[in-house]
Amino acid sequence: MKAAPFDYHRPETIDDAADMLGALPDARVLAGGQSLVPMLNLRLAYFDNLIDIRGIRELSMASTLSDTVRIGASVTQAEVELNSDLARSVPLVARALPFVGHFPLRNRGTVCGSIAHADPAAELPAVLVALGGTVEVTSTSGRREIPAGEFFLGTWWTALKEGELVEAVRFPIAGDRSGCAVREVARRHGDFAIAGSAVHVEVDDAGCVAHSGIAMFGVASTPVHAREVEELIRGARLGDLDIEAVGAAAVAGLDDIPDDSNASSLERRTLAAVVARRAVVDALSEATR
Repeated sequence: MKAAPFDYHRPETIDDAADMLGALPDARVLAGGQSLVPMLNLRLAYFDNLIDIRGIRELSMASTLSDTVRIGASVTQAEVELNSDLARSVPLVARALPFVGHFPLRNRGTVCGSIAHADPAAELPAVLVALGGTVEVTSTSGRREIPAGEFFLGTWWTALKEGELVEAVRFPIAGDRSGCAVREVARRHGDFAIAGSAVHVEVDDAGCVAHSGIAMFGVASTPVHAREVEELIRGARLGDLDIEAVGAAAVAGLDDIPDDSNASSLERRTLAAVVARRAVVDALSEATR
């Protein structure tokens, strides 16, 4: 199939894009298009105006600030994946990217686009939640910042208001004594996860967990911040960790696990506990190595 007709616009500045988004009726934004274009071609999405932001120079930059990494809206996943400096600063992002589709897709797909698309089985939204990142948005009314925990509202549903555009996302820079891991189960490599876990931990000089950020994906309508697991492992050493308790805590608050053709809710619950256990062990092993 082919997309329904629409008018194409290519602004040169962020303000121009915001003006267009605010003024044009039924407008959508295109960055990488790896989610939007298939939906258009399948007629799952249709609108009157398409605003292509790939030509906006300010949105094509990824930079390391004092305590965060800021990734612009048109920075591709492959650019981040191949940037060794960014991988050292935000290793959990680097660990997650190889799970996102396949390299040709990552060569066009953007980090911000995956987050704005808000698929609950996608890796990058969960990474943003696990790290406590921030989404920067802009519109004709001005700019604002949305914490990751407030950004995802449901499947393909975010806290973006009418006329708002994602300008960048920010991830906190990892500490020196930190470790991270992404574990997931999918039908094939590159498919959306049936169940997955993204984990970042930091340890003190004694090898005890001083801070952690853990999120589950594929098991609810949004990424799930696994606070129960974070509380459980705080102050623990790798050798003292109750692995079974970690898995139980990871799924304790999951009351509406999807039940579909890929897996039943019971299968997802079982797999979620397994990937959470393994990701926590992997991350803590790396941090104390």
